[in-house]
Amino acid sequence: MSEPEPASGILRLGVLGCADFAWRKMLPAIATVPELRITALASRDSAKAARFADRFGGEPVTGYEALLEREDVDAVYVVLPTGLHHRWALRALDAGKHVLAEKSLTTGADEAAELVAAARDHGLWLMENFLFLHHSQHPAVRERIDAGAIGAPRVFSAAFGVPPRPAGDIRNSPELGGGALLDVGAYTVRAATYFLGPDLTLAGSQLRIDGRTGVDVGGSALFHTPAGVSAELSFGFDSSYRTTYALWGSEGRISVDRAFTPPADLLPSVRWERQDSVQDLVLPADDQYANGARAFAHRVLTGAPFDAYGESLVHQAALLEQIRDRAHHVTV
Repeated sequence: MSEPEPASGILRLGVLGCADFAWRKMLPAIATVPELRITALASRDSAKAARFADRFGGEPVTGYEALLEREDVDAVYVVLPTGLHHRWALRALDAGKHVLAEKSLTTGADEAAELVAAARDHGLWLMENFLFLHHSQHPAVRERIDAGAIGAPRVFSAAFGVPPRPAGDIRNSPELGGGALLDVGAYTVRAATYFLGPDLTLAGSQLRIDGRTGVDVGGSALFHTPAGVSAELSFGFDSSYRTTYALWGSEGRISVDRAFTPPADLLPSVRWERQDSVQDLVLPADDQYANGARAFAHRVLTGAPFDAYGESLVHQAALLEQIRDRAHHVTV
């Protein structure tokens, strides 16, 4: 199917799923992007679809297939549980719709490769919604590292942990692609490739498995680059809230707190430590939610090249799969 024509430089967006994250964060951000207009919101629950439409505009739709059949939808935002991403993203691509999907894109590398191939075949964009990549604090950190602020990098470390999920939370369901690795752990992996590049080799991993639900509630992984730089990653649904990364080098260390989910009004603080000094650098506030939505619209509307980005989606899924498949399991 040929690529749909966006209406007058505006990308008409349909939403598959009415998740709490969409209500609190993503849809309010989308509403601030002039290039995006929500035309339809789909849920299996008609009352929930109507409630979302009352707030964000667009027409409420009962059922996901019905939304994909609409001619007033150029692209879809897939905010369903991870285990449903592959099915509905593939249906959307086959229906000629561009796709913005929440992370993790899929539960495995083969599924990611199939989606990327479908996007290429149809001439469509498929984007994984890692919003932290669209916050200005991370390029600022990378610029300082490239300028020699910490000397030669030796170790990258990242952690993302949140308190335990409620009993009925979809992230506690193995059938829906639940677990900490594909949720918060995915951020730490993506941050490692952002700073160290894609050529990472897994040295080992460990997952803590909930004996009642069967999902992983936490874990860790150790990667290394060909040059011997280590990446130490930790993640969990069973810990106090923490979202941070650091780069330790031959001459200093840079660390960032509130790294992955900073509010739009937060002034990020970056700590730069050297042998005889510690400096806290305050950076401008930035809205990664609106920036991410704008980036998706821009890539679609300008026809940005997809091939290299598509390869990165498959690579991310492959690294997560390696952590899962080679992990030492501890039942808790």
